[in-house]
Amino acid sequence: MSIPSELKYTKDHEWISASDFKIGVTAFAIEQLGDIVHVELPEVGKDLEAGASFGTIESTKTVSDLYMPIAGKVTAVNQAVLKSPESLQIDPYKNGWLIQFSGSAEAPGLMSAKDYAAFIADH
Repeated sequence: MSIPSELKYTKDHEWISASDFKIGVTAFAIEQLGDIVHVELPEVGKDLEAGASFGTIESTKTVSDLYMPIAGKVTAVNQAVLKSPESLQIDPYKNGWLIQFSGSAEAPGLMSAKDYAAFIADH
């Protein structure tokens, strides 16, 4: 399973890119969810607090909330994922980002790829 080293990770299995301020869901989470059938994301311009739900991801097994790892304003939403949610299963990182935001990409509690790998190994 791929865990890109340039990203930071949350205990809720979201990833965050400090280089382009994008947020997505990890390959581990996608694997656990199974077949993705629907994704709901916020409108561009929405202000979100750290820890707030910013949408949902629905699979054939369950519906899961998506949580904002940091505070910020949504500047873009990945329309390709909204149109083809199953594409997350192919590429959850590069083309599978969910939202782009303005704000700081640094927050307490974010894990490195190494720390995230250890976290999922324990769960």
